Order: sequence, then structure tokens, then C-alpha cells
Amino acid sequence: MPADDGVPMSTAAAGAEAGYSVQQVRDLEALGVIPVAPRSSSGYRRFSEEHVRHLRAYRHLANSAGPVVARRVMRDLRRLPRAQAVALISGLHAGLNAEREHALSARRALESINDEAVTDAVPVDDDSMTITELSQALGVRASTLRFWEKAGLVAPERVATPAGTARRYTLPAIREARVTSALRAGGYRIPEVQAAITAIRDLGDTSNSLTALDARLDSIAQRTLALLRAGALLAEIIETASAV
Repeated sequence: MPADDGVPMSTAAAGAEAGYSVQQVRDLEALGVIPVAPRSSSGYRRFSEEHVRHLRAYRHLANSAGPVVARRVMRDLRRLPRAQAVALISGLHAGLNAEREHALSARRALESINDEAVTDAVPVDDDSMTITELSQALGVRASTLRFWEKAGLVAPERVATPAGTARRYTLPAIREARVTSALRAGGYRIPEVQAAITAIRDLGDTSNSLTALDARLDSIAQRTLALLRAGALLAEIIETASAV
């Protein structure tokens, strides 16, 4: 049962209310996540429901944005003007939504490429692009395509030219570049993209990559729910700070 604001709590009691150990409460106070607790005449910390509110808000915020960001946000909320504090929380929601959109874009690209792998398994001579054409089509630099090639993500052919040799991207290489572009936009690291490309090369199977994207979307949904749980608590913290 929540304690009344007027009844001081010990460190252990405040921790029990919010689900933290005594040492965790002390650490979070030292980090500025919660306001500094006043001391009794005998030197013991005396916590209030305001401190418990901060502790609970931090838990949800850490589950959503990670502990580093959550610590910074909790400190900033008590010092920023109301409008800026509200904008800070809005930014977290916007960031999660951007992650979700990137993951959805990557999933759509993989589904499209998977369909192509069935219908266009054998490219014809005209279905190829130069490095300049492909970079323009994907909206990336030619140097990025060369880096992807070096990392084993894209395998263009080499064709003879009067000046020597040039890269030529046939349909398989174009698909690889599209997969790489989609996954990199979705936040995937190079080793994760390499695993996806390997799946694509093995008979065009993208099921593992699609499963990974679904797992990421579920993780984003869980983080969004955690941020929503923190919402009412954070609103009270902002209103209390702006009233001081």
C-alpha cells in the first residue's frame, strides 16, 4: 500500500515500495535519479512518496530507453522548464516510433526481395546496373557500396572496359544491396546483416531475417508500453518540479 506523502519512510521502506534494494536506492540518489532525501536528527535518510514516484518512473523509463538515457532524463526533468521537460519525453516517443518505422521498412523490403527470389531467380543480361546507377537507386554513396562489397555483403561482377575493369551489379547483387540497405536503415550491425545476406544466398531464404525483424518489432512494442507506464508518473514529476 503506498505511503502517504506526510509519513517519512526509511531507505528500506522506500526501496520495498518501488522494488529496489537499499543499496540501489542509495546509488540512484547519488546519481541524481531521485531528489536528495532529507536526514533525520540522527542522520537517517527520510524518503517520501515523491521519491517512490521517481523510483517507479525510473524503472519503467530504464526498461524503455535504457539506464543511461533514463538517468539523464530523470535528472533533466527536475531542472528544465515544463515545456522543455514535456518535449524531452515526447522525443523518446518519437525515437521509438522512428525505430518502429525503420524496422517495418526493412521487413517490407525483405518480403519484396523474397518474392523476387522466386519469380526472378535467373537474371537476363539487361537486368544489371553500374555502381553509379545502383547508388542513385538506393540513395547511398558509391563508397558505401564498395564498403559493403569489402565486408562480403554485396558481390558484383567485374567486367572488362577500355580503362580496365568495372563493377556490374546483376539481380542477385542488386537484391543483396537492397537487403543490406534495408537492414542498415533498421539499425542492424554489419555481422547481423552478414547473417541475413547468407540466408538470402541460400536459395533466397529470408525467413530468419524476417523472424529477427518481428522480434525487434515486439521489443519496440514492449519498450513503448514501458514508456507509457512511466507517463503518468513522469507527468506528476514535471508538474511538481514546475510548481516549485
